Amino acid sequence: MMTTPGPAPYLRQGERVVIYDGVCRLCNGWVNFLIRHDKNHSVRLVAVQSEAGEALLKWAGLSPQNVNTLVLIDGENLYKRSEAIFRVMSFLPWPWRMLTALRRLPLPLRDACYNRIALNRYRLWGRYDSVKKLQSDHQGRFIEDDDRGNDDH
Repeated sequence: MMTTPGPAPYLRQGERVVIYDGVCRLCNGWVNFLIRHDKNHSVRLVAVQSEAGEALLKWAGLSPQNVNTLVLIDGENLYKRSEAIFRVMSFLPWPWRMLTALRRLPLPLRDACYNRIALNRYRLWGRYDSVKKLQSDHQGRFIEDDDRGNDDH
């Protein structure tokens, strides 16, 4: 976990956001899974390739040009790789929450597995030519580029 400077752009206080690769088929599958199972609307979603995704990554001190990880911003905390996955899973209902038991595995082992998949995700699952527009389960699930920051909410 990293702590970041001040409130994140595009987010209201207390909101969480998952930043994902919008052209990755695996990543889009993960986002569709979240839309189906996150009935409490615990996280908002934004593609790395959007203006908002890029601004959030820059705020977090990450390069938008070379992101090979899922990112979770939760308040002023930043989570990447396996820790981001397990944090998000902990917001989901049973039985999905049970998968957080895998968090007991050592972080270097978890992240090594995560990195292996992330670096091969396009080869294994493919990619879209452009950011795939996903179907939302409620208004506000996705951070759109026309959301201009905290003061618009």
